Formats: sequence, structure tokens, C-alpha cells
Amino acid sequence: MGKLNYTQFFKKNESETEHEKEVRDVIAKVYEALSKKGYNPSYQIVGYILSGDPTYITSYNNARTLIGKIERDELLQEILDCYINTRLK
Repeated sequence: MGKLNYTQFFKKNESETEHEKEVRDVIAKVYEALSKKGYNPSYQIVGYILSGDPTYITSYNNARTLIGKIERDELLQEILDCYINTRLK
């Protein structure tokens, strides 16, 4: 019960920079594939992250397979990091 008064600390592994680049590349490729197929990429990616349902992502250009290789929390973290770095700094 006492743990509710503490904030969990998530420590980033500094050696993950290559993996972070891979996550960014996957997001870009999936975004492009969704756009080319006429979907709203933001809506589709959010739907996928929230539900885990891969059918939110088109199979065009192998986008569904690519995004499935990345954990959803890593996708969300990269998107949030990008937002913070471009909008709040």
C-alpha cells in the first residue's frame, strides 16, 4: 500500500540508440504506407497501439509485418519523445 506514494522510475538503456533508429524507421514506413493507401495514419497507428489489433495497419509494403516487430510501448515512447523534442523544447 505504501508504494502508491512513490513514482515508478523507468531507466532508459543508453545502448538502445540503434534500436531507436529502427523504431523511427518503422514508424516512417508504416506512416507512408497508410498514407498511400488513403488512411489517416495517426488514427490507424493510435488504434493499433491502443488495441494491439494488427488490422489497423495495412499490409501494403509489408507495413503490418514491420510494425509487428516493434513493441507497442516502444512505438508510443518514440512518438512521445519526438513530440516532446519538437514541440516542448
